[in-house]
Amino acid sequence: MGTVEVAPEVPGLANTHSERLSAMDTSFLAMEDGRAHMHIGSVSIYDAAPLRGDAGVDVERLVSFTEAQLQKFPRFRQRLEWVPGFAQPVWVDDDRFNLRFHIRHTALPPPGDDRQLKRLAGRILSQEFDRAKPLWENWIVDGLSGDRFALIFKMHHCMADGIAGVAAGNLLAGPDPHYEPPPVADWVPRPAPDGPHLVLGELRHRAGAPIRLLQTARSGPDDAGSSTAGAASTASGVQGLLGNLFQPASPTPLNVDVGPHRRFDWTRLPFAEVRRIGKAAEGTVNDVVLAVATGALRSFLTRQGENVEDLDLRAVVPVSVRRDTERAAPGNRVSEVIAHLPVAEADPWNRLLAVVDMTRGLKRSGQSGAGDLMGQVAELLPTQMLAPLFRRASRSSVANLIVTNVPGPRVPVYLLGARQLETYPVVPILGKQVLGIALMSYDNGLFWGFNADWDALPELHGLVEGVAVGFEELAAAAPEAAPGTPDA
Repeated sequence: MGTVEVAPEVPGLANTHSERLSAMDTSFLAMEDGRAHMHIGSVSIYDAAPLRGDAGVDVERLVSFTEAQLQKFPRFRQRLEWVPGFAQPVWVDDDRFNLRFHIRHTALPPPGDDRQLKRLAGRILSQEFDRAKPLWENWIVDGLSGDRFALIFKMHHCMADGIAGVAAGNLLAGPDPHYEPPPVADWVPRPAPDGPHLVLGELRHRAGAPIRLLQTARSGPDDAGSSTAGAASTASGVQGLLGNLFQPASPTPLNVDVGPHRRFDWTRLPFAEVRRIGKAAEGTVNDVVLAVATGALRSFLTRQGENVEDLDLRAVVPVSVRRDTERAAPGNRVSEVIAHLPVAEADPWNRLLAVVDMTRGLKRSGQSGAGDLMGQVAELLPTQMLAPLFRRASRSSVANLIVTNVPGPRVPVYLLGARQLETYPVVPILGKQVLGIALMSYDNGLFWGFNADWDALPELHGLVEGVAVGFEELAAAAPEAAPGTPDA
């Protein structure tokens, strides 16, 4: 699931090229309905001095640099095409590709503060893509106070998951402040197969899908040990996922119909301190993230008049199923688990211990392998049937929000000598989930991005402030890590 599938070698396909979207990739297209925008991306802030031109950031230099780097991620020059009669999307080279359509330049009015940048990011995230063109944009934002500029990057989730999205983002920023790309040959788009050959490729894919499903079901997840143990773990995970489906999460103010407008906010925490706290609880950085988010949600919902003692509050937590060799591959290679957040626990340290215990159970549950298997099952179904199923699933009550943590570079990165100072990731929100929380580790920080519905969550900044307050309380309550405790 999610691997690149190139059009098969059959007579008449010489020099043509297409790549089939997986069922999971296609799901993100189906979920988009004019209100639920399926963007991933980031808001990154840079030191402007090394790139300052006569009138702000040197945009022409950035355009030239981006053009040279696009060879590393060909998906940025591809658009959607559809297999006749199947409603199945494929990627083909865009023979009308124009880089300047995708790189936008704007500026903040004085004073150019972070609040204005957040508002601008929300407006940009409220706009859907033109599906006749490659599904990404990169906005250069001048006028940020403190001699800074920002890049607001967004791409459609059907192009990549969080891990691949980081790889795509790294096309521009890297650890070498002096890096200049070598000269590259002019790009020549490959012609797309004609309709009959697209149909033939789809038929061949469907003929092989049952064999691929059988192989996945027999082997189970990569780390399951024997194939028998893997299959048993996956079967248990399917049962757990279905149990969550038939017993919906508690309704909350976070679970109303999503509108088309977004607000975006952020905060950051010190990575080393987060890791120290995780080690002290014999847990991980992700455990601390879930515990801090749970504490902030507890305070937020209490202010909304909710009785948190009775809430079954759940978070979708994406889990990468990529092998190391697939880290930069486009498409989606991700499963998910459903975390029941201990929102009723008032004590921050006990809350973290409860999260550690819960996530250990999730790792044993087989849910992530089950999600991967269910994605393979989806490949057997006609795309015309999948689209309405995906739309229905996106409005289900299986969880209240999404919390995702993507590992980023732990060293400073640079764009043509300009150091990246901060980076805040974006995760989309679904039909009845008005809040999505995404995190990325970078350099010495853990950066939180909060994507929310503009109308349904006007108090978003209070929730963001609750993360900082809750983390301080947890840090004060945490003992020192036991000697010999492995890094989280």
